[in-house]
Amino acid sequence: MAFLKDTTLGIDFGTSNSAMAVRQGRGAARLLALEGAANTLPTALFFNAEDHRTHFGRDAVAQYLAGTEGRLMRSLKSLLGSALLQEQTAVHGKLVSYQDVISLFLRMLAQSALDSLGGMPDRVWLGRPVHFVDGDTARDQQAEMALRQAAQDAGFENVAFQLEPIAAALDYEQRIDREALVLVVDIGGGTSDFTVVRLGPERMAQVDRSGDVLATTGIHLGGTDFDRRLNLELLMPLLGFRHTGPSGREVPNRVFFDLSTWHLIQWLYTPRTLREAQGLRPDYADPQLHARLMTVLTERYGHRLANTVEQAKISASLQDADAALALDWVEAGLGALMTPEGLARHLEAPLQQVVACAHDCVQRADLKPAQLQAIYLTGGSSALRPLRQVLRAAFPDTPQVEGDLFGGVASGLAVAAR
Repeated sequence: MAFLKDTTLGIDFGTSNSAMAVRQGRGAARLLALEGAANTLPTALFFNAEDHRTHFGRDAVAQYLAGTEGRLMRSLKSLLGSALLQEQTAVHGKLVSYQDVISLFLRMLAQSALDSLGGMPDRVWLGRPVHFVDGDTARDQQAEMALRQAAQDAGFENVAFQLEPIAAALDYEQRIDREALVLVVDIGGGTSDFTVVRLGPERMAQVDRSGDVLATTGIHLGGTDFDRRLNLELLMPLLGFRHTGPSGREVPNRVFFDLSTWHLIQWLYTPRTLREAQGLRPDYADPQLHARLMTVLTERYGHRLANTVEQAKISASLQDADAALALDWVEAGLGALMTPEGLARHLEAPLQQVVACAHDCVQRADLKPAQLQAIYLTGGSSALRPLRQVLRAAFPDTPQVEGDLFGGVASGLAVAAR
């Protein structure tokens, strides 16, 4: 394989979306098209049981939502650092580990880079969250090693890592004309990461930027966790969550938590799990609720439920208006409503955790909030209106600057080797 000299590829392998950018020589970083003209790609795979092909990105989600027989996998990054990563699953008639599935996705990215550039870059920078696993250094290191191995198995060489919020800061630095102290807020699908960094045109040429990074913090909480909470509050009660049965006790809730968690949904379709769910019938006072649960499981509607919640969240936030969650495909006339007020109320607790982590970052930098010149927002979940509102309340004197929410980290990674 031909390698392109003095060429850096930045890869933002995200929980929900992925992106790649390239920098050749001293030129500017540019995002690569990954799916048609789109520069970002949902981190999703669909294993088509009908034609035995593997589909990626929007195509993968569309295949699943169209009712094609097969398996959808999303949020695989969430498995890094967990014991589930080496668990094996059947893919096209073979047993493979979930780490192998991550390699398969990265191999698709490698092929996209090769097709776009005519060769493989001689340097690859992969983004990583501040913490793959909160409060466990050993598991965090294992997660990075597993991602490195997956990247190498996919065909990437000379792989290095950079913290995702620092990469976002390097991207922002390309657009400012004076020195500034900036709090970078990177809210992705699986993590929320923060960096206080000193940026400026005169600092860009420095090889060692470690002195400019004043503090970094992170929490294993992101967009998929917000979706999970909304799913539990709005949709799972329609299937029996918090339902009190004949005994006076609530229906066991594990199935509802797993059904609301992107990377655990595929585990609910095994014969054993279906038997266990069927066995919950005596715990229900209302048999219709249990019938809905069994419909969702037997028809493998879990990812469709999660996608419905995600799209309603986005709509309610961007439009600042009510968004309907129609579930006619489960039961005629079934549905729920997501309101902007409900969105803010249901997410209040996790968003306060996010803000607390941001405050901690500023304190570790030995700064007062008023000393910040900007809050730079990146990551898809940073677009959430309730998040911006709680950040504005916490940092009332600091202007919020929106970056490239989905491509900024990849662009920053491409210039990280400078």
